[in-house]
Amino acid sequence: MDGRDLVRSVKAFGSAGAAQGLRTVRAAWRGRRADAVALPPRGPERARVPGRMLEVEPGPGGGLIRFSRSELRILVTVNGAVFWGWDGAEPEPSYALADGCPEPDPRAVLEPDKDGGRRVVAERVTVAVSRLGAVEVRTPGGVVLRRELPPRWWEPVGGGPARWTQRSEVAADARFFGLGGPASGPRLRDGSYRLWNTGTGPASPGGEVPPHVTMPVQVVVADAGTHLVFHDNTWEGSVTLREGEEGAGSGHDRPGTSALRMEGGPLRCWVTVGTPARVLLAWASLTGAPALPPAWALGHHHGRDFGGEQELRRVVAGFQERELPLDAVHLGAGHLEARQAFTVDDERFPKLAVLAEELRREGIRLVSVMEPGIPVVPGSAVYDGGVDEDVFVRGAAGPVVRGVGRSGEVVFPDFTHARVREWWSGLHEERLERGFAGLWHDRNEPASFTAFGEPTLPRSARHRLEGREGDHREAHNVYALCMARAAYEGLRALAPEERPFVLSRSGWAGMQRYGGAWAAEVPTGWPGLRASLARVLGLGLCGVPYSGTDVGGCGGDPSPELYLRWLQLAAYLPLFRTYGGEREGRREPWEFGAEVLEHARVVLVERRRLTPYFVTLAHLARRTGAPCVRPLWWSAPEERGLRDCEDAFLLGDCLLVAPVLDPGAGGRAVRLPRGRWYDTVTERAYEGPAQVLVEAPPGRIPVFARAGAVVPVRGEDGGPELEVWAPARGRAGGGLVVTEAGDGWAEPVTERYVVRREGRRVVVEREGEDGPAEPSCPVRVRGLGERPVQM
Repeated sequence: MDGRDLVRSVKAFGSAGAAQGLRTVRAAWRGRRADAVALPPRGPERARVPGRMLEVEPGPGGGLIRFSRSELRILVTVNGAVFWGWDGAEPEPSYALADGCPEPDPRAVLEPDKDGGRRVVAERVTVAVSRLGAVEVRTPGGVVLRRELPPRWWEPVGGGPARWTQRSEVAADARFFGLGGPASGPRLRDGSYRLWNTGTGPASPGGEVPPHVTMPVQVVVADAGTHLVFHDNTWEGSVTLREGEEGAGSGHDRPGTSALRMEGGPLRCWVTVGTPARVLLAWASLTGAPALPPAWALGHHHGRDFGGEQELRRVVAGFQERELPLDAVHLGAGHLEARQAFTVDDERFPKLAVLAEELRREGIRLVSVMEPGIPVVPGSAVYDGGVDEDVFVRGAAGPVVRGVGRSGEVVFPDFTHARVREWWSGLHEERLERGFAGLWHDRNEPASFTAFGEPTLPRSARHRLEGREGDHREAHNVYALCMARAAYEGLRALAPEERPFVLSRSGWAGMQRYGGAWAAEVPTGWPGLRASLARVLGLGLCGVPYSGTDVGGCGGDPSPELYLRWLQLAAYLPLFRTYGGEREGRREPWEFGAEVLEHARVVLVERRRLTPYFVTLAHLARRTGAPCVRPLWWSAPEERGLRDCEDAFLLGDCLLVAPVLDPGAGGRAVRLPRGRWYDTVTERAYEGPAQVLVEAPPGRIPVFARAGAVVPVRGEDGGPELEVWAPARGRAGGGLVVTEAGDGWAEPVTERYVVRREGRRVVVEREGEDGPAEPSCPVRVRGLGERPVQM
C-alpha cells in the first residue's frame, strides 16, 4: 500500500464515519485492482508523424490526402464548417453531432497550393495542407487564423490505443475562450487545462474547483477574425495554452500556442470561422439547437433539502408573505426514501402530488434532484428492475461495478446504450405522477466516493457505446450527456404537451440539446462569485446558453454583502437559483437581515419584470445558437480592450451588466463598447468606447441599455410592455421580440421593431406584412432627457 493512500484511507474513516469510510476504501482498492489487471502499463511505444504527402484523392467538399505514414480526410460542409480527420477518422460516430455530418459543399474543391501542398477553397474559409501534414485555416483574404502542426502519435508496441498530440499556433493578438467554462476564465490564461469531468474535490484558494463540465472546444478571438475549434474526442486529455506576444511592430511576433494531448481516441477536428455570431450559429447547426426551457424556468428558483411538506410550505409562504417572486422549488436528495431514485419519503411527504398541484395553481413548479447511482437495495423496484434488464455498468471481469454514493453502495446504469436509456426514460412516469415538473441531475460525472484515486468508476469499466463497446476512458466524459438525453426524451414522451426541464451538473459538447447546466460547487467567497460568472460565460461560448449559478456558492456561509452581490449577479443570468444544500443550510433572503431582504425584493421584482426579455433571448438562442450571456467583445471582437474585460457582460443585444465582484465597493469602473449607453436607473447617457466610473450602492449593480434597444418587459399591470431606449440623433435602432403563452410547443409570435429619432420624438414601428404597423403592446420610451457624457 502506498503511504499516501494509507493516510487517505485513515482520513476517510474520520470524515465519513466508519461504515461509509470502509466503503470508500474498498471501492478505491477494487477500482485500482480492476484497472491493474485490465489496463496494464503501456510499455514501449513508437512515435509516428504523418510523413511526406504521397497522393491526393479529390472528393465532394474536399478529399483524401495520403502521407507515407498516415492519411488525412478534409471536408468543407454546406454550412461552412470544416472537418478533418487523421488515420481514417470520420465525422461519425459522434456524441456531439446532432444529426450526423452535414452535406459536403459541392463548390469546395481540393486543388494544388504553393510548395507542393493542397488546399480547399470555400466561400468563407480556405484550408491548406502542407507536404508534411500541417493544416492551415485561412480567411478568404488569405490571413492565417490557425496553423495545426503535423500531429504526433505514440503507439504501444504490444497494441492498444495510441496517445497523440496536436500543437497549434494562432495570431499573437489572439485570446482563448471556452473549454466548458473553467472557473479561472472566461478568458483562458496560460496554463494546462484537464479534459476530464470531475466530481467532488477540494477548491483552490483562488476559487478553482475540479471542472464538472469539460469540452475540447476553443473559441479564439483575434484581429483577423474569430474561429471555433472542436476536437471530437471523448477520451481524457489536456490542453496547454500560451498567449502570444506582439513585437511592437518589429515583425518578431510570438504566436499563441495550443497543445492538445489525448490519451487515446480519434484525431478529428471541426472548425467554424467568421463573426462570433456566425461561429456559434455554425456550431449549433453541428451540435444541435439548444433545448427551449419552459417559460417558468426563466424565473426565480429556490431549493434546499426540506425536512418535510410542512417546512416546504413554510418556506414558500415566507416568499409569498414577503412579496418575493418565486417560480420553482428544487427538492434535494432528502425528499427521497433512503436517497433512492424514483422514490419519495412518504412519512415526510405524504401528499406530495397534492402539494405539487396546489403550488402549480399558484405558479410554482416542483423540481426533483436525480443522481445516476442506484443504491444496492434488493427488493427496491428500480434496483431489481435494473438487474433484470441488465442495465448496470460491468467491470472488465464481468461483475457489475459498485461505487459509493451518499446512501452507501450504488451501481450505475450504462447510459451509452440505447436500450438502457429507454428503460431509464420510462421510469420518469413516477416523477410526473408525483407532480414534479422537471429534473436536476447531480453527481452525474459519474461521481463515486473513494478514499483515494479518481472519484468515479474504474477506467476499465465496460460500456456499450452504442454497440461499439469500450471502457470508461472513452465513456466517462459523455456519461452525463447520455443521462440528460434519457431524461429529456422520457419527459417529452410522457408529457408531450410541455417542454422538458432538465438541468445537469456535468456534460459534454452537445449537452444543450437536452437542457442546461449550473455552475455547481463554486466555493463560497468573492473568488467563487467571479468564478460563477466565468463559468456561465464559458458555457455560453461552448453552445450552452441556459446556465446559472447557485447564489452564495457551496460549502460556506456567505456574508450578507456577498449574498446580496451574488443575488444581484444571478438575477441577470438565464438560470436564477438560490439554493442551500446540506452544507450550506438556510439560504432564504430573509435569513440575511432586514436590509438584505429589502434589496433582495428589488432584485427579484426586477427579474420578474425582465422575464419577457429572457423569453425572447431563449427563443433566439434556439434559432441562432447565440448565448444569452455574452462577453463584451461579442459585437466588436476587433476592439482589443474588450477581449480582456471579464467583470461585465452583455445580456443579449440590449443590456450590459456590470456586477460588483469585490467586497466593500460602492462604485466601479465599467468599460463600454462603441455606441451610446444609458444607465438604466439614472438614464444618464454615455458614449463608448470608454471606461466610466459609476455608483454601485448596496441596493443595485450598474446596468446599461444600448441606445435604440427594444426590451420586452412585464408592465406594472402585469401585461406586456416595450421599454424602448432612445437612439442617438441621426441613428436608428430596433430588435426582435418573441412572445409566447404557456410552456408547450406552439410556435411563438415573433415581432420585428424599428426605432428612429425624429427631433425630440421617438417613433416605434412594428414591421408587418403590409408595411409598418402599430406596436402590439404599450411602449415606454426612456433616455430622452439626458445629454450624453463624452469620455
